[in-house]
Amino acid sequence: MSELQSVLTISWLREQYLNSTLTPSQVIESIIERAEADKEKHIWITPPSLAYIQCYLDQLQELDRVQLPLWGIPFAVKDNIDVAGMPTTAGCEEYSYLPSAHAAVVERLIQAGAIPVGKTNLDQFATGLVGTRSPYGDTHNSLRPELISGGSSSGSAVSVALGHAVFSLGTDTAGSGRVPAALNNLVGLKPSVGAWPSKGVVPACESLDCVTVFAHNLEDAELVDQVVRGIHADDPWSKEIPAGKRKLPAKLLLPGGPLTFYGPFADSYRLAWEKSVNKLKAIKLPVEYVDIQLFQAAAALLYEGPWVAERWSALGSFIEAHPGVTFPVTEKVLRSATKPEFDAASVFTAFHKLQGYKLEAKKLLQDAVLIMPTAGGTWTREQVAADPVSTNSAMGLYTNHCNLLDQSALAVPSGDAAPDLPFGITLFAASGEEGMLFRLAETIRTAQESQPSTLVAVCGLHMRGLPLERQMQEHGAVFIREDRTSPTYKLMKLQTIPPKPGLLKLPQGGASIEVEVWEMPIATFGAFTAAIPAPLGIGKVELADGSIVPGFICEAYGTVDGEDITAYGGWRKALAAIAEAKAKAEATL
Repeated sequence: MSELQSVLTISWLREQYLNSTLTPSQVIESIIERAEADKEKHIWITPPSLAYIQCYLDQLQELDRVQLPLWGIPFAVKDNIDVAGMPTTAGCEEYSYLPSAHAAVVERLIQAGAIPVGKTNLDQFATGLVGTRSPYGDTHNSLRPELISGGSSSGSAVSVALGHAVFSLGTDTAGSGRVPAALNNLVGLKPSVGAWPSKGVVPACESLDCVTVFAHNLEDAELVDQVVRGIHADDPWSKEIPAGKRKLPAKLLLPGGPLTFYGPFADSYRLAWEKSVNKLKAIKLPVEYVDIQLFQAAAALLYEGPWVAERWSALGSFIEAHPGVTFPVTEKVLRSATKPEFDAASVFTAFHKLQGYKLEAKKLLQDAVLIMPTAGGTWTREQVAADPVSTNSAMGLYTNHCNLLDQSALAVPSGDAAPDLPFGITLFAASGEEGMLFRLAETIRTAQESQPSTLVAVCGLHMRGLPLERQMQEHGAVFIREDRTSPTYKLMKLQTIPPKPGLLKLPQGGASIEVEVWEMPIATFGAFTAAIPAPLGIGKVELADGSIVPGFICEAYGTVDGEDITAYGGWRKALAAIAEAKAKAEATL
């Protein structure tokens, strides 16, 4: 028997089945054990159990394991999506009911051979982006339990990340199928509105709701899309929307101007975004910078405008009939729809305004893909508990516009912001352009895998805010951190115009000098090094932690007649002292 690996994919599991090294029963047994071991992470509402799963295992015996693309593949289902015989709670026990039929998407997956293993935790009534708004407990982040998992499809994302399922179904009205993907290092596909049927899904904003998928790779997400996409005769919101051609866009759209980052890791997220932008530029597609105010104006309509009334229309009667059972912050959000200003006229005013935004967005995205951070940061679960509204609102900064503007979206990993802190970007396209999103995502993945880089220690004019910083940026370098050398260096002010520092390593003695560490693509590092004028050059610099990185050094002959500025501890402090001395001298004239 082959051991069940922690990262489960469709292709790997199918190979195990076809080689008879694993059976579906063995896989399910391991998944049940994993779910039990992780029960304190609040991933499940109805956890994996043979009492629910055995009937699907029995059915597999009559199905063709070769022909069915998802034969024996276990998947998790967000608990606002119906699975026949499993309770649907939407994160509220008093709301619970026992469906007699599967949701349309679940039915299609089962027909393709997949096995629903349980119902996952969520922000109650799919109202939230943090994963903490559930009476069933906060879902823990899969990598750092002190952090939020993202929501509202919290358990769906974490179940895949921790190997409780190969893929999972979530829902997405304002980012719930994308934010948890980014925070748990997954792929999250939000198809075009109506492309997947929503029959059998507890409505949030019924006109905007989408069922989504979380997976470890693009291939699995695309295969699920192929299985479930298509119009459903009994679903009034269902549409026949093909996935579109798998082609690269004519251009990439990036946000113009600085972006907002938030939370305790804001600086790390900012740097991760800058690195992602450089990697995007490396794929050699035309890049155009656009004003994202259009998307933010549309997003404001979702919670600051009358669209929140659509949530109240679906859930208001239940909340009024069951006082005190709704999660407090969820009820507060939903009751905001009853404000007097959200009257019928305001609904039509907002609807007409949105039509204008949709037209602008459609023109902008013609044969183009917009790329933004999936999230601008994250929070600890304690921080969200202390400030549940504004922290949740921040998480939707780059996601809330999507369904209102009738766009398709694909969230993909894009490196790490810090250890065990994944960073993700989202690709946005017009409705019916998922094929373009998958093709671009493949290209980005290939570029990331084939673009090695090197760290570079900088001690002078190439530092941030100084005259030659632009050379770092022109060569694709991204600032990583401030650091110091080991205490074995001398810093000299060279007799050049303009003045430059020269860093020399001493055989004994010396001091620790302030430096900046940047990351530069290997592809441009050679040209950058060749352009550095003597006596400066790139050598090996020892940092305070003992690590060795390429960095600026100076040949000894270049320091003749130079001024020893080691005592200042770095070039910035030396410049400040020089400027202060100059100002005092001018003041005495």
